[in-house]
Amino acid sequence: MYKIKINNMKFHSYIGVYQEEKKIGQNIEIDLIISLSKKIIKDDDITSTLSYGDCYRKIEEIVKASNVDLLETLALEIIEEIKKLNDKIESVQVNIRKLAVPINGIFDSVEIQIKD
Repeated sequence: MYKIKINNMKFHSYIGVYQEEKKIGQNIEIDLIISLSKKIIKDDDITSTLSYGDCYRKIEEIVKASNVDLLETLALEIIEEIKKLNDKIESVQVNIRKLAVPINGIFDSVEIQIKD
């Protein structure tokens, strides 16, 4: 098995429970870890593996179209769509961070992590 990781992708989203979050939007960060079977590596050819460019574009498309309430829902949508990109994918992990959360307190971000 080997892994493809894309770290700290940044997007502007309209995800959240509160109307302000859906109206104004906010910045989120996403990490993606994909575990694949080594059998996929045949030669030095991009068609023998999974293109991380394709993964990034798929996540960008999902985030732009989404207005779900929960980060968990967004993560599950991402996992489902990434798995469709290649049948050699063994697991997908998504971490999503919200940088501005309507909570009275001092912290950098909140984060969810889902692996399937």
